Amino acid sequence: MSRLEIGSDAPDFTLLEAPGKSVTLSEELERGPVVLVFYPADFTSVCQEELCRFRDVLADFNELGANVLGISVDGIFSHAAFKEANGIQFPLLSDWDKTVIEAYDVVHGNLAGMTKVAKRAVFVIDTDGTVVYKWVSDDPGRLPPFDEVEMAVKKLA
Repeated sequence: MSRLEIGSDAPDFTLLEAPGKSVTLSEELERGPVVLVFYPADFTSVCQEELCRFRDVLADFNELGANVLGISVDGIFSHAAFKEANGIQFPLLSDWDKTVIEAYDVVHGNLAGMTKVAKRAVFVIDTDGTVVYKWVSDDPGRLPPFDEVEMAVKKLA
């Protein structure tokens, strides 16, 4: 598997957001750039802080024409409860079969006994499907550089 780098084509995917409701990256890109936020697990303190920070700047990203998509290997019902508990207004997608975390090369082999969960990672993808920003951490306790993510989105506006 090749490593995804800046300038690479972002692998397309379709993932479930809710029962009977899926989201396809290529369709989202027709509406504007996408900020993909990979995170290890719903209802963990660092993930909650990270997604709430993205929640709080969502309007800024939307004004720039960008959409945010959260992705973890948790199921759609866990995502629904996590979204409701935290007032998250962007889709949280279930990579239940772990194909997307593998395609984006953000697989954490073993995190506190959980095997093959998402590393904390952020990709900004331009409307042509090109990765224009990438941040991946092997440290699940480390938050992404939110200012860098916002600058990457602003450059596309």
